Amino acid sequence: MKNKSLVIAIASDHRGVESKKAIIKYLENMNYQIIDCSKENTPTDDYPDIAFKLCNKIVNKKADIGILVCRTGIGMSIAANKVKGIRCAKINSVEDAILSRNDNGANVMTFNYTDDIEKTKKYIDAFINAEVINDERHKRRVEKILKYENGEYNEL
Repeated sequence: MKNKSLVIAIASDHRGVESKKAIIKYLENMNYQIIDCSKENTPTDDYPDIAFKLCNKIVNKKADIGILVCRTGIGMSIAANKVKGIRCAKINSVEDAILSRNDNGANVMTFNYTDDIEKTKKYIDAFINAEVINDERHKRRVEKILKYENGEYNEL
């Protein structure tokens, strides 16, 4: 069941603007609250700045989850994962979307810009509807990541 009270932050670089607009329209039609973190885009925008802005919305609890769109989705994912408290996954399938939530507790997803927005909608639905970390071994693994991020774990 979809959580309609979910607040979703979304942002794109200049290459992902059309995909972002289609995603926003789709999510607004489903009555989700949307925060557009990249209302202005130019060919010289820098994806790390855009990713950091969105991730700060998540970390500061202004949004529950985030969606980032760029040419490959990879750069945004790398930048997002530098923000303490963010677990960002580059999504390429419904299975990726589900497992990134179930196994990794992902709170941000990235996509490459695409003409196949219907496929992207399926990935977003799967991410939103997936149970977050539903197994003790996954909880343990994510806890290690969080401790490492905080400088509390170094049992390598």
